[in-house]
Amino acid sequence: MGESAAAAQARRDRVFLVVVDDSTERRVALRYAALRAKKSGGRVALLRVIEPAGQVEWAGVGAMLAEERREEAEKLLSAMAAEVNEITGGLPILLIREGEPRDELLSLLEEDPRISILVLAAATGGSGPGPLISALTGRYAAKLAVPMTIVPGALSESELERVT
Repeated sequence: MGESAAAAQARRDRVFLVVVDDSTERRVALRYAALRAKKSGGRVALLRVIEPAGQVEWAGVGAMLAEERREEAEKLLSAMAAEVNEITGGLPILLIREGEPRDELLSLLEEDPRISILVLAAATGGSGPGPLISALTGRYAAKLAVPMTIVPGALSESELERVT
């Protein structure tokens, strides 16, 4: 039997959100999300949260610093978007926010109904899964508006292919 139009649309609307931080594991989360999106007909969204400018005595310096951080975020997301495009054949949704990563992520998940799955990779060191995963599986778990997939940060390319 063929898929109904509503079911086909739901598959296209599935958005896998990856938080782009400075960890080495982010690449594993990105590849996992891209492979899942490709195999399920969904899309990938990339979120980069930049630090707020903070208190600077001269407004021009603060604006310049904020612009530099935004340009760096855009450059990083563009490089990652190319990788997503190579895997999925489609461009991801690129999102840049300013603030505390956990708070911005929770706000985005609350505001954007397109996002259906959050994909994070666990840290590979012995110090725990990472601060964001710890917060979202602990104190802030009740605020999480979508399912979360935690990918082991040390998965190889062949293991990623196997589990997606």
